[in-house]
Amino acid sequence: MEESKTLTNLMAAFAGESQANRKYTAYAKKAQADGNLNAAKLFRAAADAETLHALKEFEIAGKIKSTAENLKDAVGGETHEYTEMYPAFITDAKAEGRNDAIRTFTFAMKAEEVHAKLYKEALDNLSQTEEVFYYLCPVCGNIEKAVPEKCTICGVPGTEFIKY
Repeated sequence: MEESKTLTNLMAAFAGESQANRKYTAYAKKAQADGNLNAAKLFRAAADAETLHALKEFEIAGKIKSTAENLKDAVGGETHEYTEMYPAFITDAKAEGRNDAIRTFTFAMKAEEVHAKLYKEALDNLSQTEEVFYYLCPVCGNIEKAVPEKCTICGVPGTEFIKY
């Protein structure tokens, strides 16, 4: 699809809807923790609605390709994040003395490196038919192919990992 105003708008809408999803998910967690169950449900419903919008915009923008192309794109994105984006963010956070951000960016950077390797592995084994399970650390976003004793990035017990 050629670059057009509509394509530019689709991608801007996709970015906005994607951010709204995450924002409303965070608001839902806070509302739940505060005991505001109705607000939490509304935020979760709205987050899911924003996801529906984002997915349709991304689709009609022509951004969903073959699985192999999508895996290559994912490898590239994750690699950029752990080699360029997060190291720069960590440098800035250090300069500002933001230890909370340094920790968050470091966890994300290390997890993104794992994600890139897993995407590359999936690409290399695309014809594999044996089912693979993945386990997500709910704290740092690390993904493992087996439940670890503890997360290799943040130390969370493996019993906390979420199975996919």
